[in-house]
Amino acid sequence: MARQISTFWWALTYMKSTEGEEKSLPSAPSMPRPLGHVRRWRHPPVYRPLVDLSTMEERHVILTYRLDRATVLELCAQLEPDLMSPIRQPTGIPPQVQVLSVLHFLASGSFQTTVAISSGMSQAMFSKVLSRVLSALLKHMRSYIVFPEVGDLPTVKGDFYALGHIPNIIGAIDGTHVALVPPHRIEQVYRNRRSYHSMNVQMVCLADQYISHVNAKFPGSVHDAYIMLNSSIPYVMEQLQRHRVWLIGDSGYPNLSWLLTPVRNPRTRAEERYNEAHGRTRRVIERTFGLLKARFRCLHMTGGSLFYSPKKVCQIIVACCILHNLALRRQVPFLQEDGPDGGVVAAVEPVESEEEEAEEDNIDNRNTVIQQYFQ
Repeated sequence: MARQISTFWWALTYMKSTEGEEKSLPSAPSMPRPLGHVRRWRHPPVYRPLVDLSTMEERHVILTYRLDRATVLELCAQLEPDLMSPIRQPTGIPPQVQVLSVLHFLASGSFQTTVAISSGMSQAMFSKVLSRVLSALLKHMRSYIVFPEVGDLPTVKGDFYALGHIPNIIGAIDGTHVALVPPHRIEQVYRNRRSYHSMNVQMVCLADQYISHVNAKFPGSVHDAYIMLNSSIPYVMEQLQRHRVWLIGDSGYPNLSWLLTPVRNPRTRAEERYNEAHGRTRRVIERTFGLLKARFRCLHMTGGSLFYSPKKVCQIIVACCILHNLALRRQVPFLQEDGPDGGVVAAVEPVESEEEEAEEDNIDNRNTVIQQYFQ
């Protein structure tokens, strides 16, 4: 305002002094710009990571991310092409930070806000990062979750035989529940037999707790046998029947030509021995569930229900299975902070199944096994 008044007063004085002369008005003298109006150039914000993986102790890395340092770096390099921003702006989150933040979220079972703060980003940004990392991981699903091939069958059968002395077993099958907040309109579909909302996840594992198959598409009210019959498992096992191999499952499954279940009411000593061997062999799937949920607390009841759509919950479950298999491949030990001797845990106690018994419709195959190996 002061500058405008000064310019006007100068022009009026000049016009009076040159009255009667035809002269053009010269330009007004330049006035110094006030300090408060100096234009300031904004510099784009630069993300500065809060975590330096190279300075962390190896045990702390495993406790926080469930993978060791070398495996984390290898995973970051594998996912980097899918996590790089198409426009390389300085505001982009580095791929390693994206992977570390998602690993921390899956391992801790914390809320997004808590993980976002510890990662140095907003909650909205972490939500986008979570979706990107999950999508990148799922692209590599068939590289980490693989059913045994024909050439691997002798080794797989030998490992299972060491558990319970039942021959020709190539997998243990069962279902487990992962709690979630259901869609409001169809919440009753997700209510399971234990009266909480969940996804019913079917898995097949090997004797070393490696997950060879996962199906996380069905809500908690669906029975295990229905999920199995509507998955790819029947087709795969039918293709392998010429090799005389079986899966092993609990009494919630039907007794099929490629699936061995326990005898409900054993009447002979041979049937009792078979049931004992069946239980020792089948418990590996329960231990796998326990180890998976202990390693990734977001899947465990103590981590609370997952506040995501069923589709995203399915992605989280499969991503945890991929990371579980990756940890087994790289022989990463499972550590927990409250362990008695530093936290090395060798196994997790099995959880007994509470599935309803299915009808026995094909017991000839099971009777043959009992007569040949348990008389």
